[in-house]
Amino acid sequence: VERSRGLGYVYKRQVHTLAYLEEKHPGQQFALIMGEDNLRSLPKWKNADVIMGNYPIYVYPRKLKTATESVSYSSETVTHIDAPIMEISSTFIRQQIKGGKNIKPLLPLAVWDYIDEMNLYK
Repeated sequence: VERSRGLGYVYKRQVHTLAYLEEKHPGQQFALIMGEDNLRSLPKWKNADVIMGNYPIYVYPRKLKTATESVSYSSETVTHIDAPIMEISSTFIRQQIKGGKNIKPLLPLAVWDYIDEMNLYK
């Protein structure tokens, strides 16, 4: 998704992407994976109720500035993952690639190969 369109555009498209995947791959279960920092805005997403009611959501911990930034939902579909906090985010990866930095050592080879082959984030 083009970053220039803004996060609002990204959030509006999530439900469409999930529906498209279900249509193309019937019988498969799809889930949404997001950083804890994005969980706060989830209720503001277009069709958030559809996403939360129909798809598992896995929330990866983030290093947040304050404890009050942490959000938890009682929804059955939201699962907080117990994982180490990594100091790298998808935003950081996109910015580094756009800036011409070598981030290949930070990613699994298959991921880097795909990003490079598809000429993503440049």
